[in-house]
Amino acid sequence: MVLGAFMMPFTASAKDLENTIYLDLKDGRVEIALRPDLAPEHVKRIKQLTREGFYDGIVFHRVIDGFMAQTGDPTGTGMGGSELPDLKAEFSKAPFKRGTLGMARSRSPHSANSQFFIMFNDGSWLDGQYTVFGEVVSGMDAVDKIKRGEPVRNPDKIVKMQVAADAK
Repeated sequence: MVLGAFMMPFTASAKDLENTIYLDLKDGRVEIALRPDLAPEHVKRIKQLTREGFYDGIVFHRVIDGFMAQTGDPTGTGMGGSELPDLKAEFSKAPFKRGTLGMARSRSPHSANSQFFIMFNDGSWLDGQYTVFGEVVSGMDAVDKIKRGEPVRNPDKIVKMQVAADAK
């Protein structure tokens, strides 16, 4: 298996359960490898909110075919977030490829909070402009089945999101 310069190899025996997220969707489980080496504060925030159950039941409010699926807003409008303060950007040279997870933000680079997106395809124009905090290692087929729209009518939801180390 050939990996890009910023991709880390993950195997079942080498998996870091503390930095793995299980994202359960209607069409299956998505396994996400978090990247604390790239964005330690963003990874810490995602794990904190995940452990609080913040993401359970939240809709994918913006899903653009060929681009990405965005979630993490409890209001479902794209304008909300958690009650925690916004995060300072942790931009890196990691590319936005299919399966990359990035933090959504407003025009301010330091406005990421709880919203994130999963790339359907490569998006090099985002490189260095948004914080990369993870990558899908399995279950991209379930991501591909997320209902499209902007806004999405009768949107798909996160059934459950958990840190793998806590999974039951």
